[in-house]
Amino acid sequence: MAIIGKRNSLAIVRASQPGLYLDGGELGEILLPGCYIPADLAPKQKMDVFVYRDSEDRLVATTEKPHAMVGEFGYMKVISLHPTAGAFLDWGLSKDLLVPYREQEIPLRVGDWAVVYVALDAQTNRILASTRLNRHLNRETPAYRDGQPVSLMVVAKTTLGYNAIVDNAHLGLLYKSQLAAALKIGQKLKGFIRTVRPNGKIDLSLDATGYKRVAPLTQLIVAALQMSGGKLAFDDDSSPVAIRQNFGVSKKAFKQALGKLYKTRRIAFTKPGIELLDNSVWTPGVKP
Repeated sequence: MAIIGKRNSLAIVRASQPGLYLDGGELGEILLPGCYIPADLAPKQKMDVFVYRDSEDRLVATTEKPHAMVGEFGYMKVISLHPTAGAFLDWGLSKDLLVPYREQEIPLRVGDWAVVYVALDAQTNRILASTRLNRHLNRETPAYRDGQPVSLMVVAKTTLGYNAIVDNAHLGLLYKSQLAAALKIGQKLKGFIRTVRPNGKIDLSLDATGYKRVAPLTQLIVAALQMSGGKLAFDDDSSPVAIRQNFGVSKKAFKQALGKLYKTRRIAFTKPGIELLDNSVWTPGVKP
């Protein structure tokens, strides 16, 4: 059966003047308007579509991709207000997404950007958004292990750093003392679990810890040296911002990787920069 607010792979039932009718199971036939039918559609091909209700409350399908689906958090711009209904967001679809006034933590204005949770209203079966994020976060203590990779979305700046939603479910904290540069609200990142505290609070990091961080980074640095003829203009005096932009890690992690390479006589410091001592292919842990 098709799921409202999600992407579905649906079989084609029949073609008509308005478009293709798809098999929605218990939801019945669902129209995919003709403007969304791909030119290279193959016979008996299933359609990967997003299912939602149009402005006339009819179930329809689209090949457009929304910024967030039901059960997900997203960062969207307010494009219009309705005097009684609420604020409408640019959702990435032809139909805008409503945030009812009752679901607004702070009144929204046209031009605002907001982190929202996308939900299916149990009474109307319509897709709505909410800025009352706490209602939709999982408050149970998660079973993450230290160093586990996770997906993050930055949702708020705090005195300690930035709150981020972890795997579309939990709330964690990125400490500003461990960041090379400021982050942006709505920014999506790959991160790591530093630790889950006994009270369930999650400490996050943008870098892996220990050998899990250093080993892949040493490979990355060696590969960059090999591609640049054996020399790079980066060393342990390079700025944190430049290191983050070019290698995607903190300065601390970069210095640890350089230290590993220096101790194994893979690089020399040229001040400024570093130089590869042996251009042969090398794997961390295997002595040359």
